[in-house]
Amino acid sequence: MQNVLIISGHPNLQESVGNATILHDIAQALPQAEIRRLDTLYPDYQIDVAAEQAALLKADVIVWQFPFSWYSVPGLMKLWIDQVMVHGFAHGSTAKLGGKKLILSFTTGAPQALYATDGFFGHTIEDYLIQFETTARLCNLDLQPPVYTSGISYAGRDDALIAQQKTAAKEHAARLVAALNMLSPEPARVA
Repeated sequence: MQNVLIISGHPNLQESVGNATILHDIAQALPQAEIRRLDTLYPDYQIDVAAEQAALLKADVIVWQFPFSWYSVPGLMKLWIDQVMVHGFAHGSTAKLGGKKLILSFTTGAPQALYATDGFFGHTIEDYLIQFETTARLCNLDLQPPVYTSGISYAGRDDALIAQQKTAAKEHAARLVAALNMLSPEPARVA
């Protein structure tokens, strides 16, 4: 398996069902992958840029794992991007990340049906990914197809809904492992 780095941008995994389950299952399936939980590492939002850049340099495949937040990444992950993915490191004539693969792995609170040109939002999920495509292009990253799951909302959770969300998150983790396996000659599996 290639060196896989997963950047978890959830602002509070203690309250997560979807992202926490995905990360748990990925850690079980890929124990050699490095998972950097930004909420645990930086509860004060003081990013250790040198440590984050060193982790990125070791990676062959980078996964950004996050809940869709206002149709993008949560604030903590946006801060991480702003401070870590800077000119001279991530892009520009002395960029160091070129050729690495990037996978966007995310959950949305709204159901999939709302993400359609004739749906409530008037746009597909892919329409919202243009900024990530542009970032990947700027940084010469090889953007892979996204892995996402919709309908992982905090609203109205009861035991039955939590069980459904955990099942959906486990399926998400299995799809992410499959995507990572497509990039590596040595397959991994979900435990």
